[in-house]
Amino acid sequence: MKRIVVIEDQKILREFIKVMVQNFPMLELVGDTGDGLEGYNLIKEHKPDMIILDVVLPGLNGISMLKRLSKEMPDVLVLGFSSFSNRSQVRQMIEAGANGLVQKTESLQVLETAIKMVAEGQTYFSPNISIMMRDLMLNPSQVETADDLTFREREILQLIAESNSNKEIAEKLGISVKTAETHRNRIINKLNIHDAPGLTRYAIASGLVGVN
Repeated sequence: MKRIVVIEDQKILREFIKVMVQNFPMLELVGDTGDGLEGYNLIKEHKPDMIILDVVLPGLNGISMLKRLSKEMPDVLVLGFSSFSNRSQVRQMIEAGANGLVQKTESLQVLETAIKMVAEGQTYFSPNISIMMRDLMLNPSQVETADDLTFREREILQLIAESNSNKEIAEKLGISVKTAETHRNRIINKLNIHDAPGLTRYAIASGLVGVN
């Protein structure tokens, strides 16, 4: 029996995935949420065997979460299930250790197959993702990404784009307000973007946050 956590911010879709998971006799749903930071804490608490993970999440995006987990829980199986609005998201999820990726535009049969295969320890990339992967191989330099930023800076950029103050960022990440301010200034200097709307647009283009 594989224990599984579902992290998806669209409630209706999350409920549907939960029902699908519960139809698999070899899977046991142990937690679900639509928030990235809450999802990370759920995973640390329950230590599941498998995670179904959206990429664009409030609080902590799926890419950042997966990078944390790849160091802390390297054996956990991860199926990324998202809109994958750009190739950068696909590349970063693969590099962070995702066992499978499915775009939300795929059929229910594709998602069901992906869940089954990843739960069995195999890899699965849906047809649309496979096309993106081929394009990445052919044109590796044509990828819009926030790679110039550190792991922590990407987390803070997301929180800035979600309208969090330095104090709120510090509370959510367990750092001091001064450290949050320092990271914000480094982000501004690296990107040469000096206003919150500009940083938000960059975060959206990089796939760190979604468009409301």
